[in-house]
Amino acid sequence: MILVSACLAGLDVRYDGNNCLNQRIQQLVGEGKAVSVCPEVLGGFSTPREPAEISGGTGEDVLDGKAKVIDKSGQDVTELYLQGAKLTLEKARELNASLVILKEYSPSCGSAMIYNGEFSGEKIAGHGVTAALLKRNGIRVMSDEQFLSSGDEPL
Repeated sequence: MILVSACLAGLDVRYDGNNCLNQRIQQLVGEGKAVSVCPEVLGGFSTPREPAEISGGTGEDVLDGKAKVIDKSGQDVTELYLQGAKLTLEKARELNASLVILKEYSPSCGSAMIYNGEFSGEKIAGHGVTAALLKRNGIRVMSDEQFLSSGDEPL
């Protein structure tokens, strides 16, 4: 089974209340080969919500208590991101997921690149909180961009 970011399956769960529909991913969900999940919604966020970025590092640093997730208003929302990551890991284990496809650049789901924490639009190398936790637990993670460029079915 594959676990995918809910926004990629067409669900309006992004911070701005929209989605990032990927037809191939939506098809996998429709065929029962994938299950969608939104770590931020699982963590307790509503939709829409303030955008947030990791400040002071990457998702690994958040897991290690060395960085925080801060929303655009300056509120520390780290605990909700950690909660969502833990629940996503539980879901991946429950489904025995062979792969998790996540939305790139997200402070939860970025698997190669995230925003730099300054709300400037600049990106840096690093994982979001959920991607970091999944990888730390030996679960294969791929970004939507890697999935699109692969052209192969990931099963």
